[in-house]
Amino acid sequence: MTMQFAVLPPVRAGVCADPDWMIGFARHAEELGFESIVLVEHPVVISDYTSTYPYASSGRMPLPDDCAIPDPIDVLAFIAAATTRLQLATGVLVLPAHHPVIMAKRLATVDALSKGRVRLCIGVGWMREELEACGIDFSSRGRRTDECIDVMRALWADTEPDGAAFEGEFFRFSHAHTHPKPPRPGGVPIHIGGHSTASIRRAARRGDGWHPLGIRGDELRTALGQLHQEAEAAGRDPAAIELTLTGVSTGTTPETLAELDELGVDRLVVTCLQPDLEAAKDEMSHLAETVGLQPPG
Repeated sequence: MTMQFAVLPPVRAGVCADPDWMIGFARHAEELGFESIVLVEHPVVISDYTSTYPYASSGRMPLPDDCAIPDPIDVLAFIAAATTRLQLATGVLVLPAHHPVIMAKRLATVDALSKGRVRLCIGVGWMREELEACGIDFSSRGRRTDECIDVMRALWADTEPDGAAFEGEFFRFSHAHTHPKPPRPGGVPIHIGGHSTASIRRAARRGDGWHPLGIRGDELRTALGQLHQEAEAAGRDPAAIELTLTGVSTGTTPETLAELDELGVDRLVVTCLQPDLEAAKDEMSHLAETVGLQPPG
């Protein structure tokens, strides 16, 4: 099995803004051999939202309004300074809520300082009220997201001495110079979160990876078939698009791992459930033993 394993801290417990908790958690994950740590994002939560959360039957997200959801890029920079190998990922960042020129700089900075450890998983956002609070037209968020991806990649590319240029519906510039560049060719890998038809198409055309949320079994197999068809239609090799899924620690068994391996899953993001740090470390240690992780040499 070549599957990699990432960990997501128990966001609901409000630990993601606790510096001692997060450093202890991240260092333990690195020592056990987990590939990455993943952080979620909401720039702002509007308590009386009428939008439908698409990943729960209730239509409501499973986080309290006052849950601590710190900026993931800032937290990843904090974790980067305390680790050496652990990959640093979002899952997911609401990309259209951010200006892509500024986000390109922030991501490139953390990626350069961490020696190429950043992975970006993005979504278009489901909470209309959140995007409107950020000054974004909800109906145009898909088109804006596509441009954001293209803008960041244009700025990360080696375009010296003339600089980067871009002309789109929302963003335009020429002779633009931004440094440092991400250390890896192609810049920071960008994965697409979600399982809508639009997200599948976006992953096939623009994504380095696809991270469907909340689907399994035949629904996932059908979506994977759509992804492969869209990728081939776009002239891309479907095998070049990484597949990441999310699970919980208690549901990660040898049987489920065998099923995921058969589907060609490249990475499993495992949600830890324990709010107490020592209990969370024990939970991760047990999980590492279950999946057969080896500490890095």
